Amino acid sequence: MSSTNFMGKLLDGVEVEWKSISDVFHLKNGYTPSKSSKEYWTDGTIPWFRMDDIRENGQILGDSFQKVSSSAVKGGKLFPANSIIISTSATIGEHALITVPHLANQRFTCLSLQSSYIDSFNIKFIFYYFFLLAGWCKKNTTMSSFASVDMDGFRKFQIPILCPENPKKSLEIQAEIVRILDAFTDMTSELISELTSELTMRKKQYNYYRDQLFSFEDDEIEWKTLEEVANFSNGKGHEKDITKDGEYIVVNSKFISTDGQVAKYSNKQICPLFINDILLVMSDLPNGKALSKTFIVDVDDRYTLNQRIGGISVKNKNELLPKFLYYFLNRNPQLIKYDNGVDQTNLRKDQILGVQIPILSLTEQKRIVSILDKFDVLINSISKGLPREIELRQKQYEYYRDLLLSFPKSEEIEA
Repeated sequence: MSSTNFMGKLLDGVEVEWKSISDVFHLKNGYTPSKSSKEYWTDGTIPWFRMDDIRENGQILGDSFQKVSSSAVKGGKLFPANSIIISTSATIGEHALITVPHLANQRFTCLSLQSSYIDSFNIKFIFYYFFLLAGWCKKNTTMSSFASVDMDGFRKFQIPILCPENPKKSLEIQAEIVRILDAFTDMTSELISELTSELTMRKKQYNYYRDQLFSFEDDEIEWKTLEEVANFSNGKGHEKDITKDGEYIVVNSKFISTDGQVAKYSNKQICPLFINDILLVMSDLPNGKALSKTFIVDVDDRYTLNQRIGGISVKNKNELLPKFLYYFLNRNPQLIKYDNGVDQTNLRKDQILGVQIPILSLTEQKRIVSILDKFDVLINSISKGLPREIELRQKQYEYYRDLLLSFPKSEEIEA
């Protein structure tokens, strides 16, 4: 059934009136209470939301959000319960429905229904409709030090009022739309969760077999420090040299941790790299997943490093295969042990060069590399296929959600 026919049946005989956001909502800017005023942050009971506290689907991340005391409230007025916060700067468009009195930081704009419209709307319906507003926000930003929404246009964004002369029927229609979208949201979330779990299990399986291959019990195995078998250097900060059409791919921790899917480009070569050089992440957030993750260079003179990445080149390839070292150093326990789970971990050069490397016969190194290459192909296939499936499911959900919320702007609803 086409969206026009579906909406025609759902809204048969229903008038749709359009109002601007500024007509329907009170708008307030979020703010951050002074960090130097300890009384604001002591024994707090009022939720204060930041960008990290919400997901893209508007869910609040547990109850780990910060709370402030009543003394931190400007003018003694909280953002009311059953209002929506939406990011209008930085991470544009992310929004959440908040069902308790609260505050939010300066990245958010809070929208609460004006008293004359409280009985006209199901707030969950508005929450879903604001995914369309979020899309508008992302397309209508101004740039200064960071992205921010065109607030004049934001205030003029149109909200549909269904059968304005019959509030009861309007609420019934809104409730039905919410019911459908709630069910579709739950179904999509469950499917994405299953796909994500499958991807996680496959990666754990890969890590298990890799660790087994690197569990050496032979006392006759020779061990050498990385300093003995390889040369080491790291990059420099060069954000000013980054351009979209530059000649060199700047390797950073995000580039490595996403398997090369994210890259920045520089028009100035700072740290040249060559095929079979190994790149290692030297810095990561507490309990992150990128520390000591590796990348092996696949072509000469294409990559350059930022200051948080170490470059490693094998001294004698007749003694140590670069691909073997690449696999061995990847998330190596000798390095990730420095992650204390509290502060950002910054590996020192001496810690990296002190890693003990097993010196096996080239035949054995080739055997291990061959096995891990096959695992790598399998896992990469799954790692690319499942996220693609997750992306498609999410897009499918968004497509049907937007269809359900596409109300005709003409006075007549086509059958």
